[in-house]
Amino acid sequence: MMKIGNLALLWICALCSCMQSAIAAKVLGVRSYRAPEYTRLVFDLDAPLQYQLESRTDPHRLILNLKHAALSGHLDSLTLNNTPITGISSKKENENDLLIEMALHSTVEPRSFTLAKNEQYSDRLVIDLYDIVVKPNGTAETDYIDPISAISASLDKSGKRDIVVAVSAGHGGDDPGAIGVKQLQEKQVTLAIAREVAALIGKLPGYKAVMIRDGDYYVGLRQKVNMAHDQHADLFIEFHADAADNKSAKGATIYALSSRGATSEQARLLADKENRADLIGGVGAGNLKDKDEGLVSVLLDFGMTASVGDSLEIGQKLVNSLDTVTHLRRRNVEQAAFVVLKSANIPSLLVESGYITNAADAENLDSPAWRKKFAAAMVNGITAWFDDRPPRGTLIAWQKDHENDQSRPGTNSVKSNSVPHGQLSKIPVKTIAKPAFKQHKIARGETLSNIASMYAVSLEIIRSTNQLKSDNIRPGQVLKIPAS
Repeated sequence: MMKIGNLALLWICALCSCMQSAIAAKVLGVRSYRAPEYTRLVFDLDAPLQYQLESRTDPHRLILNLKHAALSGHLDSLTLNNTPITGISSKKENENDLLIEMALHSTVEPRSFTLAKNEQYSDRLVIDLYDIVVKPNGTAETDYIDPISAISASLDKSGKRDIVVAVSAGHGGDDPGAIGVKQLQEKQVTLAIAREVAALIGKLPGYKAVMIRDGDYYVGLRQKVNMAHDQHADLFIEFHADAADNKSAKGATIYALSSRGATSEQARLLADKENRADLIGGVGAGNLKDKDEGLVSVLLDFGMTASVGDSLEIGQKLVNSLDTVTHLRRRNVEQAAFVVLKSANIPSLLVESGYITNAADAENLDSPAWRKKFAAAMVNGITAWFDDRPPRGTLIAWQKDHENDQSRPGTNSVKSNSVPHGQLSKIPVKTIAKPAFKQHKIARGETLSNIASMYAVSLEIIRSTNQLKSDNIRPGQVLKIPAS
């Protein structure tokens, strides 16, 4: 009898264990984000799970079957405004599964993927509902129009194109970035700065700003690169706000890409952190859309050699310009292997605008007045480089070729100190006199790039003025430097 009793007890324990294991995961909560071309739902889970997602019609709806799962949070707190979802409900299915039904007012193309837990979030299930647009002929297609297509580069009446600057705000959506003083979020700061910069660029004749992210949603690192290429950008700039355990760390830093290792340990650690953003912001394998990532990577690497050199020159222009409005943590352009800067044939820079964990920097970053000054200095640095080396076929290049023509419009710049925000100074064009020259005796360890940055002139001008066939220089050699 004792043996039978023990067996029965073991059987009851095993049965209870099976009943408990039937519910393998709990849905802790659901969040929603609206991007320009899709709606994102994020289900927070306490463990991985299996699921099925099915589309149905009459009426339009999505059925999400979560295997061996239960709802622990609430669905009624979701913000569904400006989304294709009209309602969401849940019920048990087969005692063990959780069935979630989403009523839709239009058809969508759903994509879904799971994300493993990380230092910031638990396991997640992400569902992206891409909008479907119906053409006049009745055919439907997925709305892959990105947020910058509506303001893509245009031609002026003379057929000269604008210089296109892609402006990207770091983080967003499920990825708040660093959390700073008084709970200031990096994603909010970067978007505010990016909007200021884009607004100023958009007011300059011959320039066009395109926003990579213009709301609280996440854009994948590779997707940012692709969007910049789709818009034929001449420059890509991404804004961030740094964080450090040392609360005294402060100041802005400009970063360019490096394929040979970082220029400092700080640059390497920052690149490692920013390259993990997709794990937090939410990018799954299902979002790659028929792209051979290996081939894409090879093509990007092949075309990046020249763009990195230009990035360093533009970056130094920005360093020189920002020095007038903010403290600089580094007075040279740092380099590291940032994924978001891997844009073939597009000079690309990452700007750490300040330390969100420093009280003084955080106060500036949260100040609209300071952000206006910072943005104006950024635009001055950008235009200083492009006015000197404009891409062929642009209005600025045409103006440069006809700079002695009295009918040429004035050069545009944004004065960060003397000119109020949003006002552009028109500098009257006069017949350009023969420039004055300075002499520079090369010291040991100096490079042509360093000298160009020192005098705020381009490498091309120094090469042509001194009839240099290469960038090889020697100590004691004297160069003629045109007045900038």
